[in-house]
Amino acid sequence: MSKKQKVVAPVNQSDLIALYRKALLGGMTMAALESKVERHLERLVAADEIETEASDQEISVIKKRLPLAVRVGAALVPIVMLFVGLFLVGSAVLPILGSYVTTIPQLQAAELTSPVPQEQVMALTPVMVSEMAEVVPKKRGFAFQPEIIDTELDYTNLLNWFADSALPELADAQNTSELTEYTITIPKIDIFNAKIAVGGTNLNESLIAYPGTANPGEFGAPVIFGHSVLRQFYNPSEKNPRRYNSIFSYIMTLTKGDEIIVKTPDGVTYTYIVQEKTEVKPSDVQILTQKYDTKSLKLVTCTPEGTYLRRGVVTAQLVSQT
Repeated sequence: MSKKQKVVAPVNQSDLIALYRKALLGGMTMAALESKVERHLERLVAADEIETEASDQEISVIKKRLPLAVRVGAALVPIVMLFVGLFLVGSAVLPILGSYVTTIPQLQAAELTSPVPQEQVMALTPVMVSEMAEVVPKKRGFAFQPEIIDTELDYTNLLNWFADSALPELADAQNTSELTEYTITIPKIDIFNAKIAVGGTNLNESLIAYPGTANPGEFGAPVIFGHSVLRQFYNPSEKNPRRYNSIFSYIMTLTKGDEIIVKTPDGVTYTYIVQEKTEVKPSDVQILTQKYDTKSLKLVTCTPEGTYLRRGVVTAQLVSQT
């Protein structure tokens, strides 16, 4: 070791004082004493370096004894973890970015400026807000004192799907129907015999047909709501107890001509063919509108999948009944 790289080992202060005292009493000069102490410290440093080199050699020998696969694996683990992290982030972000770049420009419904207030527009269509639905926001002070919600909304609850947190009531909602449940099959996206409940709010247990919309095969359109998540978690299998959490994640990939099959408990099968799809704002209740000159069906979910930014709507036309 060069003098520029000398390392002075720590020495106990009391021992050092005792050493100096003993040397001075014995007649040793200060220069000789300091020279002796320095040589002693150098021997200690040299011994420490030898021990360190021996430890490094032992570690090197142990590493060489490890199988090549283990050594390579240990070197690759940080790199693999980095790529896994990038993949997870990318799998969550890319579908959203892709939707903004490609899907939304194609599907976004044109917003029309109307000189008629929204309340009057709704009164002219089959979608009507009942007196009860009008009163509830006033009781909450919604029109003048918006409520601030500091918790994340649960979108498996249909009550949270519309921007004003109040489900609109349709003009025909008072009409009672014996049909309370039926099933839907969409072969292209591997959905088979999915349960649809007429009314209700829990999207964890089934798809939900909005109350007051038409029944299958009737003039108008059943409006069916379903939950969506990121596509990598899509699992609509009948064996999956949580299938309804992801069941509508792929409906916006349906294209014109794709088949949707609805079966009712009385054994009647209705076959619909996809005609169009679009995206609207969460506040747009016009998706519930019933057109009684045609027999159609609407599927609704949140888009981009895994987010709650907009609502995707797939519209299909009835082509056969057996």
